[in-house]
Amino acid sequence: MNQDNTTGPTPADSADFTIDLTFEEARRRAEVVAALGPDWDPAAALRGEDEAYALLYSGLDADQRRTYDMLVAAGVLPGEEPGRAATH
Repeated sequence: MNQDNTTGPTPADSADFTIDLTFEEARRRAEVVAALGPDWDPAAALRGEDEAYALLYSGLDADQRRTYDMLVAAGVLPGEEPGRAATH
C-alpha cells in the first residue's frame, strides 16, 4: 500500500469560497438598533457626548490648556468644533 501524497492538493482539487457579508452587516446593525430600544434618541445622545467632552476639558490650568491646544493642533485630540474627530 503506497500512500505517497507528497504533491498535496492541486488547484483542481480546491474550490473558491466567497461570502457576501452585506446581509450579515445589515442584520447586525438592525439588531443593535433594536437593542437600543424605542426610547433611544440619537440627537440627545450626541448632545450628552458634547456636554461630557466640554466638561472633561473644562477647568484646565494654563499649562494644561497649552498642552491640550498643542495636542489638538497636532491632530492627536479632536478640537471643540461640531463633528470633531482626531486626525491621527
